[in-house]
Amino acid sequence: MMDDLAPRAFLTELFDAAVRAADPLEAIRANLPEPPKGRTVVIGAGKAASQMAAAFEKVWEGPFSGLVVDRHGPVAETNTIRVLQAAHPVPDAAGLDAARALFHEVAGLTEDDLVIALISGGGSALLPAPAQGLSFEDEVAVNKALLASGAPIDAMNVVRNHVSAIKGGRLALAAAPARVVSLVVSDVAGDDPAMVASGPTVPHAAGVEDALSIIAEYGMALPEAVMAHLNSGKAHAPRPDDPGLARNSVTVIASAGVSLEAAATRAREMGVEAAILSDAIEGEAREIGKMHAAIAREIATRGRPFTAPVVLLSGGETTVTIRDGYGRGGRNTEMLLSFAREIEGVAGIDALAADTDGIDGSEDNAGAFADGGSMARMRAAGVDPGALLANHDAWTAFDAAGDLFVPGPTGTNVNDLRAILVRRG
Repeated sequence: MMDDLAPRAFLTELFDAAVRAADPLEAIRANLPEPPKGRTVVIGAGKAASQMAAAFEKVWEGPFSGLVVDRHGPVAETNTIRVLQAAHPVPDAAGLDAARALFHEVAGLTEDDLVIALISGGGSALLPAPAQGLSFEDEVAVNKALLASGAPIDAMNVVRNHVSAIKGGRLALAAAPARVVSLVVSDVAGDDPAMVASGPTVPHAAGVEDALSIIAEYGMALPEAVMAHLNSGKAHAPRPDDPGLARNSVTVIASAGVSLEAAATRAREMGVEAAILSDAIEGEAREIGKMHAAIAREIATRGRPFTAPVVLLSGGETTVTIRDGYGRGGRNTEMLLSFAREIEGVAGIDALAADTDGIDGSEDNAGAFADGGSMARMRAAGVDPGALLANHDAWTAFDAAGDLFVPGPTGTNVNDLRAILVRRG
């Protein structure tokens, strides 16, 4: 590696390469079905929904109509497909209206019609649709409990599937007898499309008993009405072998694995060897930070298991278990603040942890940068990084140090990217 290579510019280049690899345009172009005899209706939801819709409009030949649901904030411009906006990560009333609009969009279709579903991560929160007998407030309470539980995303989505009227394949079933083709940008470990956005058009094999086990395992306190619903025998979601879904198809068109490979290729082009640890790392964010720090320190101080210069790459989705209180931040900044504490004073280590959708948590940053001097910069700015980590307020720590990473919304979402550059050992 060239001595004059700026570490943060290098890490940003890897982030950009990962995002480019998840660009929906070419992925959608390569996976379009044949036009139907009847109507073509486009639906979708997620943090990449408007970008996917705009890409679809560029490559589809023939008439179509439709709508997708994206989060509040900047969205891609579309000409034909309507873009509705709702809140993420905590649902709002706009999401409730959007879910109803999607059901209206697929109503009354025939077997000659085609529904193309553009699905990406984040759709769970964007499409609140409480099951019969539950209220919007019940579903919001469930979502808050899930976010605070520390459960991995796949476990959260199993619970969501059984308290919803739209998730777990129910939207696809509402479109029957039309054929539904789901094109999925995956943000989940293992790329199970039924887990992305809680699978509004893709059923999952997990049953109500699985949801109840998860609730018990993570000690979730859910509203009485929700527990009564789950125990009523009426919470069953469509099964993968449901006859109404027999003509449907599902394709994962972009994923964390593909993006990590792109980042690794770009690193090597720039003269730095890359090692992909995994595209499916899950667990408590601060513990994952410690684990990554231990590997980076081992390289920097002992030259093993890799020889510097090297960049370590990983993906997946960590979790943050909310304890007594919380401030501002997200899972990437929490992971990175834990990482920074463990490498304090170690020279030659630079890291970026960021969400590929461009937003980490509820703030406007995708993540942050860290190095061996991060903790000292935070203290010099007058903040206590240890106390902020304990209060889940990593955003404040990195903001004080001037180390936030703010690329803006990217229009795609293939989960988190962690890139750790060890320049010398």
